[in-house]
Amino acid sequence: MVAGEVSGDMLAARLIAGLRPHLPQARFDGIGGPRMAEQGFVTQLPMDVLTVRGIFEVIPRYREIKGIQNRLAAQLLAAPPALFVGADYPGFNLGLEEKLKAGGIPTVHFISPQIWAWRGGRIKQIRRAVSHMLCIFPFEEALYREAGVPVTYIGHPLAELIALRPDQDGARAALGIAVDARVVTLMPGSRMAELKHLTVPYLEAARLLAARDPALRFLVPMAGQRQRDYFIELQNAAGLAELPLTIVDDSHRAICAADAVLVASGTATLEVALFKKPMVIAYKVMQASWLLMRHMGYQPWIGLPNILAREFLVPELLQHAATPQAMADAMWGQLNDSANRATLVRRFTDMHHGLLRDSAAESAAAVLKIIESKRA
Repeated sequence: MVAGEVSGDMLAARLIAGLRPHLPQARFDGIGGPRMAEQGFVTQLPMDVLTVRGIFEVIPRYREIKGIQNRLAAQLLAAPPALFVGADYPGFNLGLEEKLKAGGIPTVHFISPQIWAWRGGRIKQIRRAVSHMLCIFPFEEALYREAGVPVTYIGHPLAELIALRPDQDGARAALGIAVDARVVTLMPGSRMAELKHLTVPYLEAARLLAARDPALRFLVPMAGQRQRDYFIELQNAAGLAELPLTIVDDSHRAICAADAVLVASGTATLEVALFKKPMVIAYKVMQASWLLMRHMGYQPWIGLPNILAREFLVPELLQHAATPQAMADAMWGQLNDSANRATLVRRFTDMHHGLLRDSAAESAAAVLKIIESKRA
């Protein structure tokens, strides 16, 4: 198994949990994170060695990452496992899976790359690389069946992990925050490149919000010590150390405790929706990456809640539009519009129900069928 970022670590951990009762003696190893380790996964390399964001940002590390991919492929082809699972991280995993499948090793990719959003031509590589696709959005299943790729819709694991009615008061009590406080959670991302581009604009937006309401409290979840140290370094360098801000380890608790969330794109936007919170999605990347990526999308939305709703349920501020003032203004609206809050709770609850399955059992059943067919 290979996971290259926090979302993949969570997905793979759920799959291991589903497989353990059926394969109690199995060894799960490769590249993974702390949640996989909690399920007994043996990590050959820490997940952080693969974490990079953006098309041009990967260039300085291309040889290093390609070397890891080649060494891992050679190792697995020399001593084939029963199955390889690529947990998200398609830029690395699809290339690895292509080599492994050609060498006779069954490959499962968990989860589908967003071919419905951009880079639809990737389906050709997926056909070559993937023995079975596990997808987490219901509309994806038909896309793969039409393309001739074996597929199983398993539901979204986050829909199971997050309560339909989150306990905001409990989250605040655990964080030592008053029940009647006004709380904004800032989520500039878990990748170092995201922190580089988003930390200071997010903090400057928080400064503008604090000027409007000095009673506001800010929470910032960080994925690990490396991210925390870098965030603090950027905060201090920008002269923003005096903000009423608390860094926490538990992102779900930080979301649950919030009145509204300022969030980067990706899985975190869906997490915020499942917690039924108003949000503003704000995202920036290296300018060269932006100039290339903005012409590659198929849809007008980048946030998963908006993609699932097929409309702009929540604001999206991208690249040059993601100024501190624009973020602060949009967040102020999300904090103070009670009618919008009620609408979002209703829409996000419907979304939650639509994604709810026993994903660990569903994904484990699909994987077990592949292993059994190989044995036969």
